[in-house]
Amino acid sequence: MARRLFSATRALLRAVPSPSPSSSAAAAAAAASLLPLLPCKRRRKLRKKLSSPRVAPIEPEAARRVPELDAVLDREAAFRFLARARSFLASLPPPHRIPLTEAGKLYRELGFPRGRSVSRAAARHPLLFHLPRVDSVPHLALTPLMCSLLEEERRLHDQLLPTRVRAVRKLLMLADHRRIPLAKLHHCRAVLGLPDDFRDRVREFPGDFRVAVDPDGRDVLELARWDPALAVSALERDFVVDERRVRRTFRFAVPHSRSMPLDAEDADRLDAATTFPLVSPYTSGALLRPWTPEAEKYRVGVVHEFLSLTLEKRALIHHIFEFKEELGLTRHMHASLRKQSRAFYLAGTEMNWAVFLRDAYGGDGDLREKDPLVLFNEKLRRYACMTKMDSSEARRS
Repeated sequence: MARRLFSATRALLRAVPSPSPSSSAAAAAAAASLLPLLPCKRRRKLRKKLSSPRVAPIEPEAARRVPELDAVLDREAAFRFLARARSFLASLPPPHRIPLTEAGKLYRELGFPRGRSVSRAAARHPLLFHLPRVDSVPHLALTPLMCSLLEEERRLHDQLLPTRVRAVRKLLMLADHRRIPLAKLHHCRAVLGLPDDFRDRVREFPGDFRVAVDPDGRDVLELARWDPALAVSALERDFVVDERRVRRTFRFAVPHSRSMPLDAEDADRLDAATTFPLVSPYTSGALLRPWTPEAEKYRVGVVHEFLSLTLEKRALIHHIFEFKEELGLTRHMHASLRKQSRAFYLAGTEMNWAVFLRDAYGGDGDLREKDPLVLFNEKLRRYACMTKMDSSEARRS
């Protein structure tokens, strides 16, 4: 009987159409819909997996989810091997290759799941990675096309370096004591759009940065001079252009009793009185009393300004909390960000979630304004999805 039941369950699983790879939330929903059809033991096992922080969505209410923004994270996960492997292989000396047996142990550095085959991950992108044999030993290497694309990316980084220097200066102006460890900037270089060798190139700008050593022996990047022209947040610039939109974006509500006779218009006026003026993120947060509305405004404004400095106007929470001490953030940021649903969108799972700037994205989940490096990454993904046959057909056409 049990064997017949399990075989029937497998047939049902095969019959249910697999969810689109662009929506992990849809995959979890499809798995949850099978719970009534499973035997008790497998039902308990699947229910436990679905309630795990690795799977449970950070936004529990399905009505508040934005599938177009959720799909951005799913697309990033699908190309994780491409992003990490190209960065790792490019850091190796020419000819940018590594023995396949060694590559199989570097699952974190190369971005493929532990226990899976690195050769299968590379085979998904035949135009960018190949497996040549050197002295009868298979290696993981970059194709000539990938090497030419990386050279194009280096030229692009050189052109955009003044813009990146400006963004790092603004980030240092946000930070407490105007200093950030270089290792943290290197860890978040992809989020901020910095080149891989940015740690070595900061010394080219002595008028903007200083490199020092803190008491813990870490190399830290210090702000050489304060520029009042840069101490203007993105919200302040938007406020000049569209004051009404900015006023609608944030809301720091005043808790009041239900017995207080307030209609919707009166409640909005009361909330507006406590919401504005906002606190500039370029002020010193240490001067604010903790757990006050002003302190919460400051922290929310700091996160908003940090996201405005990122390449794609979004960041994973562990990238934001990489600068927790420097930006004065607390472990209660999830609740603060969730309350500002007009400004931020939280996507992902409870273990690994991201924060989006809503205004930076259109209804289709695309950025409204794309950095040249974002356009390059999109081109790289198009090559990653092509096969050799597609490439030859494109050349013939």
